[in-house]
Amino acid sequence: MKLDVVLGLQWGDEGKGKIVDVLAGNYPVVARFQGGPNAGHSLHFEGKSFVLRSVPSGIFRKDATNIVGNGVVLDPITFKGECDNIAKTGIPVTERIVIAKKAHLILPTHRLLDAANEAAMGKGKIGSTLKGIGPTYTDKISRHGLRVGDILAPDFPERYAKLQDRHITILNQMGYECDPHAEDAAFMEAVEYLRQFELVDCEYYINSLLKTKEILAEGAQGSMLDVDYGSYPFVTSSSTACAGACIGLGVNPHQIGHVYGIFKAYCTRVGSGPFPTELFDETGEKIRAIGHEFGAVTGRPRRCGWLDLVALRYAVMISGVTDLIMMKSDCLDSFETIKVCTSYIVDGKPSDQWPFDTFAEIQPVYTEFKGWNTDLTHCRTEEELPKEFREYIAFMEQYLGVPIKIISVGPDREATIMR
Repeated sequence: MKLDVVLGLQWGDEGKGKIVDVLAGNYPVVARFQGGPNAGHSLHFEGKSFVLRSVPSGIFRKDATNIVGNGVVLDPITFKGECDNIAKTGIPVTERIVIAKKAHLILPTHRLLDAANEAAMGKGKIGSTLKGIGPTYTDKISRHGLRVGDILAPDFPERYAKLQDRHITILNQMGYECDPHAEDAAFMEAVEYLRQFELVDCEYYINSLLKTKEILAEGAQGSMLDVDYGSYPFVTSSSTACAGACIGLGVNPHQIGHVYGIFKAYCTRVGSGPFPTELFDETGEKIRAIGHEFGAVTGRPRRCGWLDLVALRYAVMISGVTDLIMMKSDCLDSFETIKVCTSYIVDGKPSDQWPFDTFAEIQPVYTEFKGWNTDLTHCRTEEELPKEFREYIAFMEQYLGVPIKIISVGPDREATIMR
C-alpha cells in the first residue's frame, strides 16, 4: 500500500483541514507528520466548526486511526484542551488517536523562550505565534529535548526539571521577566492525560499498517514556510515539504503515492517575510473580508494578495506534487478582473524563479483574466462552472504542469468538485 500526502503549497492557511476531512473517508489511517499547535486546521460540516491544532484531521471519521507522528512537537496542555473539546461531542479521542513516542514535548518554558526571543529581535522579529515551536525544535536539534516516550520513565519529573532549569538560565540571561513555574501543575496534569493514549514506535507502527492499509499523511503550515526551501529566515522550524513526511513518520520515499498540493485562489501570509503579490489597497481588504482571513489559532489578520504562480510552481517542484487542489475559488466571485503573478522583476532583472535572497526587491509581473461574476457556491459539477473560470483553471494547469483535481467552492464538505 501507499502513503499519500496532503501539503499546503503557499504560506499556510490553504484549507488543508477541510481537504483531509473530505479525503479521510477514503483512508482508514490519517497521520500528522510535522509542526505543532501554531497551525490550526479548520473543519466545517453538519453545521459545526472545529479548529484542530495537533489532532489529525481524520478524528471525526468513525473508523479512522489518527497518528501523531514523531515529526510533530506536542504541547500536552494544548493537546489535552483540544481533546477535551472534541470529546464533548461524543468522539472517543483516546480510542482514535495514537502518539509517536519520538514526538518532542513543548514545555511551558519553551513558550516563554519563544516570547523572549521575539521581544529581543524587535523590528526584526519573524512573527512567531509564540507557541514554543522554534525553541522546541532547537532543543531537538541540540539534543536537549524531551520526547513523549519519556513520560513513561519513572524519573520523568527530574528530566522535566533539568530541561526547565536550562531554560530558566537562558531566560535570566536574556533579562526576560516571567514566572517559569506558573504552569508546572497544568503541564503534569496534561502529561498524566497523555498516558491514557497508545504511545507507539511510529516507524514500526506505520510500516506495519502500510502492509494492508492506505494512509493519508497531512502536513501543517505551507511549503513556502519550509525551514530549508521556504522564505528563510521567515519560516517555521520543520520540513513542510513532501520529504518531511518520510522523516516525520518513518517511511521510505518508495512508499509515497499521490502528493496532493493545496493552494488558495489567492495568497495569504501571517507574520513577517516576503510576499511579492501582497495588496495594500481596497482589493486586499476585500479579499480578507470575503475570505475571512484571520488566523484560526491567533486571530491575527492575514496579509492578502493575488495568486503567485511562480512561488506555486516552485513548491510543486520541491514536493513532486501529482494532484492539485484549489481552495476558496468562490472568494473571487465578485471581482471584475482576476490577476495572477506569472514572473518577477528581482532587483531589476526578469526572473521566473523564487529568489535565494529573502530581502531582494521582488516586483510581480501579472497576467490578467476576466472575472466570472458567478456564485460558485452552488456549483457541484465541473459542467456548472462558468466558462471564464474554466479558462482560468486551464491556464494554471498549463503553467504548473499538474492537473487541478479538486476545486473547493465553499467551507463545507459538500462544496467540493471532483474533476
